[in-house]
Amino acid sequence: MVKILISADMEGATGVTWPDDVLPGHAQWQRFRPVFTGDVNAAVAGFFAGGADEVLVNEAHWSMRNLLLEELDERAQLLTGKHKALSMVEGVQYGDVDGVAFIGYHAGAGTEGVLAHTYLANSLTGVWVNGTRASEGYLNSLVVAEYGVPVVLVTGDDRTCDDAAGYAPDARAVAVKDYVSRYAAVCRPPARTAADIRAAAREAAALAVRTEPVRGGPYTVEMEFDAEHLVGQATCVPGVERTGERRVAYTSENMYEAIRCFKTVTTVVSSAVEEQYG
Repeated sequence: MVKILISADMEGATGVTWPDDVLPGHAQWQRFRPVFTGDVNAAVAGFFAGGADEVLVNEAHWSMRNLLLEELDERAQLLTGKHKALSMVEGVQYGDVDGVAFIGYHAGAGTEGVLAHTYLANSLTGVWVNGTRASEGYLNSLVVAEYGVPVVLVTGDDRTCDDAAGYAPDARAVAVKDYVSRYAAVCRPPARTAADIRAAAREAAALAVRTEPVRGGPYTVEMEFDAEHLVGQATCVPGVERTGERRVAYTSENMYEAIRCFKTVTTVVSSAVEEQYG
C-alpha cells in the first residue's frame, strides 16, 4: 500500500499572481478555486497512475477551505478546515504516509517569488532555521523528515522549484509560472500545467518510500518582522526571546515542537497588525 499526502497551498497555483486571487470572499478567489482544484486533481491522477493506492489532500491555504470538494477526484479524500496539530502537513504523523507532495507552494518571506511569504502574508520578512533561510516548504520538509516521509513532488513558480532543489533534491518539481515580480508572472494555461503536474506525479509515486526518521534537533528558529512592536507581541509566547530590534528567536528539541511554536507566534503577531500602519 502506497499512501500520498498532498499539502495544497494556493499562492503557487496555476495563474495566481495577485492577493485577490487567493483571499476568500473576492471574485478572483472564486475564479481561481476551480483552477487550484485542477492542479490538485492533476497530482492525484498522476499519483494513482504511478501506483499509489491512497491519496489524502490536506488543505493548507488561509482558511483551509478553498478546494472544491465537489470537483475533487473521487479517488482522493480531503482534509479541510483549520486548527490542525501540524497545520500544512497534518496527517503525516500517523505512520501511514509514504510520500508528501507540496502543491501550489511559493517562495519564502524576504525572497523573490510570486506572492512570496512565510505563513503571514506580510509583516514577517525572514525566517531562519539553524541559520538557513526557510520557506514554508523548507519548514514542512523538516517536519515530515521526522516521520521518515520524503517530499516527492513540488509545484509552484520557478523560484519555488529552485527553493525545493535545496530541501528535496530528489523530488520532481513543476513550475506552473515564471516569476516576474511579487505580483506578476508568465503563466502557463491550466491544460498545460495539468499535463505537466500529472506526468511529474506519476514519476514521483516511485519515490514514495518511507525512511528512517530524521532526528536533527535542536532547532533554533529566528524570525524577523517589519515593525518593532511585533517583537513585543511575539515574546508573549513562552520561550521566544528578542534577539534584535525586529527579531526574535526560540529553540525547540524537534520540528514537531518548532512548527507548533512557529504557528503560535505567527497567530499572536497577526493580532497586533493594524490595517493601515502594520
